[in-house]
Amino acid sequence: MLTLLNLLQLVLYIALLALLGQGVLYVLAGPRRDQNFFYRLLQVVGKPFTWPVRRITPRQVSDAQVPIVTFLLLLVLYAVVTFERADLCISAGLVGQQGCR
Repeated sequence: MLTLLNLLQLVLYIALLALLGQGVLYVLAGPRRDQNFFYRLLQVVGKPFTWPVRRITPRQVSDAQVPIVTFLLLLVLYAVVTFERADLCISAGLVGQQGCR
């Protein structure tokens, strides 16, 4: 179970960093961001996470706001996984062991 939580935390961490980088480039690159190679690369990395959020959000949420909503949802999921991982490590007495650092 600990390995699964570590893997899930890693996947969420990568997605959060991709969305954060996309947000930074959104501000820095301005209107020419669609021509920026790194912005498009971060869009590709974040697409498996933004696509389902676009499907579940109402039409009133614009496409420009979907990455922000995705980031916030992933941040909450990351916190939940982190707390569950910590609880598992404490309850199993594995604090300080290899997978619980």
